[in-house]
Amino acid sequence: MADKVINVANTKDSATESSVSEASMVVHFSKKYFFEDKEYEEIDLSTLEDMTATDMIAANKVLEKSGSFSFLPEMSLEYACIISARATKMPLEFFQRLHPRDAIKVKNKVTSFFYGEG
Repeated sequence: MADKVINVANTKDSATESSVSEASMVVHFSKKYFFEDKEYEEIDLSTLEDMTATDMIAANKVLEKSGSFSFLPEMSLEYACIISARATKMPLEFFQRLHPRDAIKVKNKVTSFFYGEG
């Protein structure tokens, strides 16, 4: 009698996949961060999924007005802060005042979002 082979690799339910992808867009700060009298331990960047090219163009305009120029703006820390602020509806200053280690985590998450597989 032949044994039946069951492929369990594709048995994930969509709710599980959704929560995993959302969780992967959360940046956990290296230490507690205080901004405008509120404490933050993380920031959820899953709202990057709702961005459009119009948002990216607006971020480029903010970058240009600041006097910055880059051939690949989406690779810069400043652009990542602008995009993150726009996506999360947080003030730009929230991201500009992050600890350097956490700012790089945000930049890496944004860059991965733009250039990662998906």
